[in-house]
Amino acid sequence: MANDDDAVLASVGPRLRALRNRRGTTLTELAQATGISISTLSRLESGERRPNLELLLPLARAYQVPLDELVGAPPVGDPRVRLKPIRRAGSTIVPLTQHPGGPQAFKMIIPATRCEPELRTHEGYEWLYVLSGRLRLMISEHDTVLRAGEAAEFNTRLPHWFGSTGEAPVEILSLFGAQGERVHVRTKPRGA
Repeated sequence: MANDDDAVLASVGPRLRALRNRRGTTLTELAQATGISISTLSRLESGERRPNLELLLPLARAYQVPLDELVGAPPVGDPRVRLKPIRRAGSTIVPLTQHPGGPQAFKMIIPATRCEPELRTHEGYEWLYVLSGRLRLMISEHDTVLRAGEAAEFNTRLPHWFGSTGEAPVEILSLFGAQGERVHVRTKPRGA
């Protein structure tokens, strides 16, 4: 690991010199733009001076490039979650999380035909957000219709069911905590 760090730091100087040359900037112009002395910039480019944040931040601002570009940080991997949709009881469920523990996130598309309530109970806590359509949500004796942009949260130990109102499909996001984890939603900063 230390060897990797040394190699990254050793490559900063040549990278800075190449960037300055591509831009057609002199050391004097760069010193004026950054407030870093010409001698420090020269030693930094030649590798005689070890780069640090006090030097790299003004250089990144002057060149208008991300700090990662100056240090040659490896590219970030593809962040997309590539999980296959699951078809269950006519609904399409797209898992949005890959880890088995902790809260799970799903996008669900529920067909208009899934409109007959079958209340169930199980361990956990669920949070639903309606993306499009109208979602019928029953929790115990409460029967509610949520529209696009509305959210609900409930303890899944209570008898519950959710589905379409029967008019059209409904698309939702669901966060589910099997051990009863709750989603913490804040609508305004603390102390406001």
